[in-house]
Amino acid sequence: MALVVRTDLQMKKGKIAAQCCHAAVGCYRQALRDTPELLAKWEMVGEPKIVLKCESELDMFDLHAKAMTLGFNTVLIRDAGHTQVAPGTVTALGVGPGEVESLVKGLKLL
Repeated sequence: MALVVRTDLQMKKGKIAAQCCHAAVGCYRQALRDTPELLAKWEMVGEPKIVLKCESELDMFDLHAKAMTLGFNTVLIRDAGHTQVAPGTVTALGVGPGEVESLVKGLKLL
């Protein structure tokens, strides 16, 4: 599973962690509903996750569109706006579980 965070928002570490958790849970729920066999395989290999960064909302939307086109479970996280960002701000993207390496190659670790 890949968790992608926007760096242009300059969120603090705790906020980033919370957004990644939202993305992971969202992907898990979607996989439980849509691809339970893939979810079971992912659980058997230790539920690997990687946290990556992207530089803008546009980059995140592009990555989300590619993930959908390739048939990955994917979820965009929009913040409620109670703390560091405005309501509705897209903060993170979750993709997977699955073989997401080809989709996220070129992104840097956060």
